[in-house]
Amino acid sequence: MAGDYSINTGRVRTFGPVDYVLFVLTLLISAGIGIFYAIWDRKRNTTQEFLLGGKKMAVFPVAMSLVVTFMSALTLLGNPAEIYNYNTMWWYLVVAFLFAIGGACHIFIPFFYNLGVTSTFEVDNLLIAVVFKEIVGLLYMAFLLYAPSLALNAVTGLHLWGSVIGMGFVVTFYTTLGGMKAVLWTDTFQAGVIFAGLLAVLIQGSIVMGGFGNAWLIASNRSRIVFDEFDFDPKTRHTVWSMVVGGLFFWVYLYGINQAQVQRCLSCPSVKKAQMAMLLNMPGLILIVSFCCMIGIEMFAFYADCHPITFGLVTKTDQLIPLFVMDILGHVDGLPGVFLSCIVSGSLSSLSSGLNALGAVTFSDVMQTSRCCKNVSEFHSAMISKLLVGFYGLLAIALAWVVSHLGSVLEAIYVVFGILNGPVLGVITFGMFFPWGNKWGAFFGTMTSLVLLLWIGLGAFFNDIKTPLSATSTTACNWTAKTGITEPNVNLTLLTTAAIPTTTVSHSSSTGVLEPLYQMSYMWYTGLGMILVWGPGIVISFLTGSTKPTSIDPRLICPIFDKLFPYLPEKILKPLRFGIVHKGKYDWTISKGTICIIQPASASSFNNNSGVTSVGKEPDCVNTFARPIQQEEDVPKKKIKIGDGNINEAFSPGEIFENGVLHTQL
Repeated sequence: MAGDYSINTGRVRTFGPVDYVLFVLTLLISAGIGIFYAIWDRKRNTTQEFLLGGKKMAVFPVAMSLVVTFMSALTLLGNPAEIYNYNTMWWYLVVAFLFAIGGACHIFIPFFYNLGVTSTFEVDNLLIAVVFKEIVGLLYMAFLLYAPSLALNAVTGLHLWGSVIGMGFVVTFYTTLGGMKAVLWTDTFQAGVIFAGLLAVLIQGSIVMGGFGNAWLIASNRSRIVFDEFDFDPKTRHTVWSMVVGGLFFWVYLYGINQAQVQRCLSCPSVKKAQMAMLLNMPGLILIVSFCCMIGIEMFAFYADCHPITFGLVTKTDQLIPLFVMDILGHVDGLPGVFLSCIVSGSLSSLSSGLNALGAVTFSDVMQTSRCCKNVSEFHSAMISKLLVGFYGLLAIALAWVVSHLGSVLEAIYVVFGILNGPVLGVITFGMFFPWGNKWGAFFGTMTSLVLLLWIGLGAFFNDIKTPLSATSTTACNWTAKTGITEPNVNLTLLTTAAIPTTTVSHSSSTGVLEPLYQMSYMWYTGLGMILVWGPGIVISFLTGSTKPTSIDPRLICPIFDKLFPYLPEKILKPLRFGIVHKGKYDWTISKGTICIIQPASASSFNNNSGVTSVGKEPDCVNTFARPIQQEEDVPKKKIKIGDGNINEAFSPGEIFENGVLHTQL
């Protein structure tokens, strides 16, 4: 392809002054939003305000935050490279989005919202699950800081540790100062930057290639456009089944029980608003994944006859998209900076969500349940939460330095991230769906799932189980432009234009009986992990004494069959509730003709299905009628099951209980 491109010159363009200005501007705007909300909310210094935005956040910023939280810089760098290296089967992931988000709206959001919990682990308060969450969260944030900076440094000359430290300190600064409100509004700003960056690359790539249709044709002729892989073999890396069904479990984890998602939904003023935010986030997800896949097609068409890694322009696949950006946008000052801001925004949005989530989990599940913090004031609770977020931010920066010295182990860590999702999804849903489960079943199920998945994942890594890359070529590379290099006179299989099967996994030298297990597609890990918790968990629960349904607060059990099959007759649904009475037992009762405003009451203790003491709040309830409360029977009552006894609490006639404050008579 004619032009001043790296495949012709043998050199890679670097960022200019305008690009760095845009990089710094992105950081400053993000920090500025944090300062604004720190000043704006200085008189509302509570944990609910800091961790949940006061439960008053609008639908739009919550939706935008949900979009960019799980579309990190790793996604922006990795998705186009996936299309370049393999094919378009990855695009089927958007189908999994539809089912996962629908399930989250219908099942998980109402469940967590009505419990009023801050952390998802309050449902199954297993310390080991909390520890897993914090370790994995910290490693993931360190990886988010280091990996994108390394990719940009290798291609564009962006200073590696300047980028890591700059992003780390800025995200820690605005998340600590501004809390959830700052996180949501910076995410909204960063979502705009991400869409602008992707559109700039997509449009210019289409222009360079003479139209997207031409790029599609080139990719199709080289076996990159594939949508018909229906193989049922679980060893096949990407099929319709692994992407849609396996991807469904992965995204149910992210959008159903992930701490960052739950906090965003709880920041909305009602369940309906939280569901609206979740549904509004869906088009954004589909657009980002689709833009990345389309850019991957254009990138492959651009380098179809000159593989940049073989030509020596880059060394890793996650450096392909920065190289492509510098090739097609590098001639215009500032445009590469738009993409740089896009990648930075992808990192910041995921990092801020992770920091806020870690602070919430540690405060709610560890510190608030300990003696030292049980009776602290709201002001001091908020201060503790802020200090936790700041501590985790600095720790993530330090761990980024550790990650930089791990070398090839980085790939193993990335595998472990995927492996741990399954056990966490399994233990949370075990507590939600199985009323007879107990703490021993939850513990042994989690450990069984974790050990087996680690065995499979690390076995695949150490046995070098890999899928062959699709075909590439170097016939159009200008080898003479690279000093001291002449065109190689070799005929390597991966450098020919002949198609190479990408659906079967290569075999290592080992031929043991566990080989097929190691070859299983990583897309099945989360679903398998969940099932491995459920199976042993149910068995162990019955062997050690299952929990009696009558001893459980019904709010802790999700009536899954009522949710999935609401039109079945009652005579079928009743036995499928396994003795749990979901309606009436814990309802608020308000007589006709009263006026009352009721917000979440003080926390109450009860036993959950795993036999562990947990904490919950009454769900929001706002009712307006024609006249004030006149008689005792008009007063709303709440009935909470604590241990083996029932306690009834009632408000006095004519009083309003709002936001935890008892007001004067109407």
